[in-house]
Amino acid sequence: MSVVPEPEVRTTAGVVRGRMEDGLAVFRGISYAEPPLGEARFQAPRPVRRWDGVREAYEFGPPAPQDTNMGGRSGGDFIKGTGDDWLTVNVWTPAPDPAALRPVMVWIHGGAYKMGFSGSPGYDARHIARDGDVVFVSLNYRLGIEGFAGIEGAPANRGLLDQVAALEWVRENITAFGGDPGQVTVLGDSAGAGSVASLMVMPSAAGLFRRAVGQSLPGTFLSDPLARDVATAIAAEAGLRPAAEELSGMDPWELAAAGQALSPKMRQHEDRWGSFAHTLSLFSPVVDGEVLPVTPWEGLARGAGRDVELIIGHNRDEWRTFFLFGNLFGQVTEEQAAEALRHFGPGEDGERAYREAFPDASAEDLFERVQTDWLFRMPTLHLADAQASGGGRAYLYELAWQSPGMGGLLRACHGLDGPLLFGTYDAHLGPAAIGAEHTAEARVLTSQIRTAWTSFAATGDPGWPAYDSGQRVTRIFDTTPAVTAYPEESSRRLWQNHTFEAIPLLTA
Repeated sequence: MSVVPEPEVRTTAGVVRGRMEDGLAVFRGISYAEPPLGEARFQAPRPVRRWDGVREAYEFGPPAPQDTNMGGRSGGDFIKGTGDDWLTVNVWTPAPDPAALRPVMVWIHGGAYKMGFSGSPGYDARHIARDGDVVFVSLNYRLGIEGFAGIEGAPANRGLLDQVAALEWVRENITAFGGDPGQVTVLGDSAGAGSVASLMVMPSAAGLFRRAVGQSLPGTFLSDPLARDVATAIAAEAGLRPAAEELSGMDPWELAAAGQALSPKMRQHEDRWGSFAHTLSLFSPVVDGEVLPVTPWEGLARGAGRDVELIIGHNRDEWRTFFLFGNLFGQVTEEQAAEALRHFGPGEDGERAYREAFPDASAEDLFERVQTDWLFRMPTLHLADAQASGGGRAYLYELAWQSPGMGGLLRACHGLDGPLLFGTYDAHLGPAAIGAEHTAEARVLTSQIRTAWTSFAATGDPGWPAYDSGQRVTRIFDTTPAVTAYPEESSRRLWQNHTFEAIPLLTA
């Protein structure tokens, strides 16, 4: 029996050796920057040092230090890696042939900017790479305090700068893995989609990708004063000042735990943080005027994405996931619904506007709807508008499939699109939302989404008409797919005059 040789590829820093798996060459845990510790901690990523010989790329690099719990959700048993080489990429390729020049897809994981790991079982990209004939790359980046807190003596948005460094690594190395550096699509879900939107307007990311896909874009972007005030509160949990020189002396995982300890106390800061104090994460990209000069909505409306084709979309019932995390099914009171409407509804009287627009909605439905609209649906729709008005091309979608798991409670919830895209129904929300008995139905959605995304990566055409602010053509992903006008018209009208801006620090 002949033995299949393990694939080797020469990168700009040295040779890596991967493994052949299911007909693909797979490389895991390749360093794209130096570990951000010591003098490099809280600084922009630094180029990886060259090495001699051959490095084995068999295992995923360790996860970045992070919050290990959000609303009852554990980061997962797979977050057990040790070591400080957090800044790594993984590559799945049909063949590491420099002449192949296949489309490249670069995945940025979500996790509220404070948790997540490219080595999660839910992000196994073998099916996408093989079925779509693409080179697929995933990456780790700094999270939480390490990546996004507004710290004295440190650049803002270090997690975004890590992503730029990973994309630079792709530009310089992906040809050797069989990919085309001129055909790069960057894509992500939730915080990954927020990262994608940020990259589209960041000067340092210009020219590093040609296409983008944002799945469930969260609308939270922080002003620099708010980000620094949040960092002050986190540092106080550890008895420190929010300065790089002080925080650098604390173990990264212990520092992440300080942020985790503050999360349940966010509402104590409502007088300064406003509605942000009622969210589930202390972290978001920071509109600092330099790394991220403007919000994605403003930047795209000015034409920053004119040379980047964009797919952007949301799920119909995003907030149902957080009902699961908070054990809220059947528990929402009228008082809770009223509070959510006041905090998250648009304009001066969001509660009245929602109750008039949805007179028959229950307290639970109003509670879910306003938070779905505020955090995901309306930011997504407005980003499509911004891209179109700025002269770029956008394609809008909604995932509407009412997932059958848990007796149908989760519906088209936040995070459902991940298992459907990757076909990993036994990871992340797959077991709860899909269940083993419904995988045949899920495969229908997987085929729709995966075909659209890989076709878009190859040609720029996902298979439905581009968005414009008049027709608002939207692709509906469901067991019976459709192309129609934007389906959430009542919500759209409520939010049509709203402007998504960086969340300010409130002052007396």
